[in-house]
Amino acid sequence: MQPGQQAGDGSRILTLPNALSVLRLLGVPLFLWLVLTERDGFAVAVLMVSGVTDYLDGKIARAWNQMSRVGALLDPAADRLYILATLIGLTVRDVVPLWLTLTLVGRDLFLATTLPVLRRYGHGPLPVHYLGKAATFNLLSGFPLLLLGEGESLVSQVAHAFGWAFAIWGTALYLWAGVLYVVQVRQVVLAARAEHTGSVGEVGL
Repeated sequence: MQPGQQAGDGSRILTLPNALSVLRLLGVPLFLWLVLTERDGFAVAVLMVSGVTDYLDGKIARAWNQMSRVGALLDPAADRLYILATLIGLTVRDVVPLWLTLTLVGRDLFLATTLPVLRRYGHGPLPVHYLGKAATFNLLSGFPLLLLGEGESLVSQVAHAFGWAFAIWGTALYLWAGVLYVVQVRQVVLAARAEHTGSVGEVGL
C-alpha cells in the first residue's frame, strides 16, 4: 500500500497513528513514576519518545490519509495527560510552584465544561488551535529542562533558566489558546442558533 491510496474514514480505529497515540498514553503512568522516583534521565527519555511518536502519528495520518475521530481525541488527550503528569511530579518535588499547576489544570477543567455545550449543538471537541500546539510544545520542552536543572553544575543552571523561559512562555500561550477556544465555542453556538432560527422561519413561511 502506498501513501495516499487509502480512503480516509473518520470512523476507523485500528490505524497506525491511533496505535502510536495509545503507546503515548501508556507511557504517561511510567513517566509519572520515573519523575516521582527521581529517575530524571529515564523520564526525559520517555518524554522524548512521546514527542517523536506525537510527530509521527500526525505525519503518518496525513500521508496515509488515516485521520480519524478517535485520533483527534487521543492526540490532545495524551498531550494534556503528559502535562498533568509532569505538573504533579514537579509540584510534589517542589520544582514548580503549586499556583502554576493550579493555573494550567484549572484552564483544562474550565474548557472541559464547554464539551456538553458543543454536544448540545451537535458538535464534538473543536480542532486544537495552532497556539495550543505551540503552547504544548513549549511546556513539554520546558518541563524536561526543569528536571535536568535540578543540580549545581553549569549545565543544570543553563537548563533551569531555559526551562523556566519555555514554561512561562508556554503558560501564557496555553491560557491565550484557552481564551481563543472559548471564543470559537461561542461562535459555534451563535451560528447553530442562527441556523435554527432561520429553519424555523422557513417552516413558518
